[in-house]
Amino acid sequence: MSRAERDDRDDRRYDDRDGARREDRGRERPRRRPMDARGAAVSAVRQVWELTGEEPEGVVSLERGEEGWTIGVEVVEVHRVPDTADVLALYRVTVDDDGGLVSYRRGERYSRGQTGEGG
Repeated sequence: MSRAERDDRDDRRYDDRDGARREDRGRERPRRRPMDARGAAVSAVRQVWELTGEEPEGVVSLERGEEGWTIGVEVVEVHRVPDTADVLALYRVTVDDDGGLVSYRRGERYSRGQTGEGG
């Protein structure tokens, strides 16, 4: 078979209307893999940044649940001098397997210099 014949045969596999391969029609597309922990964390940080307008300090917790991933994101809400007097907030964000926002809420607020639970 010549190259021209092979190219012609390959061209006929595609439908002119939408470019879909004729042989692929009617087949189920493979399901996308669920988002991994890193992807969920990146998505949560982006969501918090867009919603608050403040750059997140970092991810402090990460948990897989039924609705997707729940991520704890720390944000400086009030900058003070010295930095140990900054007021931070912990945001709990849940994203689905596509990185879409499911829920978002601000939890506790605390000083950067605060150590341990409650003090």
